[in-house]
Amino acid sequence: MAKLVQCVPNFSEGRDNEIIEKIVDEVRGVEGIKLLDYSPDKDHNRCVVTFIGEPEKVAEVAFNACKKASELIDMTKHKGEHPRMGATDVMPFIPISDVTMDECIELSKSVAKRVGEELGISVFLYEKSASAPHRTNLAKVRKGQYEGMKEKIKEEMWKPDFGPTDLNEKAGVTAIGARMPLVAFNVNLDTNNLDIAKKIAKAVRGSSGGFKNCKALGIEIKERDIVQVSMNMVDYTKTPLFRVFDAIEREANRYGVNVIGSEVIGLLPTAALINCADYYLKIENFSHDQLLEKRIYE
Repeated sequence: MAKLVQCVPNFSEGRDNEIIEKIVDEVRGVEGIKLLDYSPDKDHNRCVVTFIGEPEKVAEVAFNACKKASELIDMTKHKGEHPRMGATDVMPFIPISDVTMDECIELSKSVAKRVGEELGISVFLYEKSASAPHRTNLAKVRKGQYEGMKEKIKEEMWKPDFGPTDLNEKAGVTAIGARMPLVAFNVNLDTNNLDIAKKIAKAVRGSSGGFKNCKALGIEIKERDIVQVSMNMVDYTKTPLFRVFDAIEREANRYGVNVIGSEVIGLLPTAALINCADYYLKIENFSHDQLLEKRIYE
């Protein structure tokens, strides 16, 4: 079985298709690399790119994409609903096949070192690669966002793991690490009251007493004149999507609003949706072996 690593860099550009395509071109068509998906979002002003391949090739492509983003994206001009701190905002490496988490940690560190030394971009290691406990959580690493990074990276507690302590104003700061598969899951509400979305996000967010494996923010979707509970589900096996969705519906009802839809950004494991179908349809004795596609590709 081939060694396979997935990389899911998030770039701070979701509106300029020319820039997005040039970044994705660093991934597209590279021998040994499969581009699985790329999902620009205008409101978030962000693009999530997902690709997979052998570890060394993934590392090289990830670096090249980060380099291209640093050339094309100017963080001094960036505005968007999603928290961000750099042109390549975050770059996780995820073990998929015949690769350990430790190998992904070493891979992330090698790419982080190159980004810091060759591109002059300050880099924080996060999640499984974190160099200290307070750097594990991406939300804490990114706190202050781009605008606060100039001073933050000069603090001893937040000295970058690689790269300069003087902010690269054009490219900002990048978080690089290894982690489990994550599901970016958003729930839309039929109101434009941002305060309600923020209160619901606080209710389900692990850091404020909600679900341990849920990170959540309340944001505006101005194009649709609604608000959204935007989430990262960091371990769907321990906190399933349906459980959080149900909680959001109940919280929304408290404020007299309704859930009008949900969305997944990027890719997600089949099991994350099967769990939802199993729960809502109350299927008895269901086995993943009953999936048609699973049988076809065995």
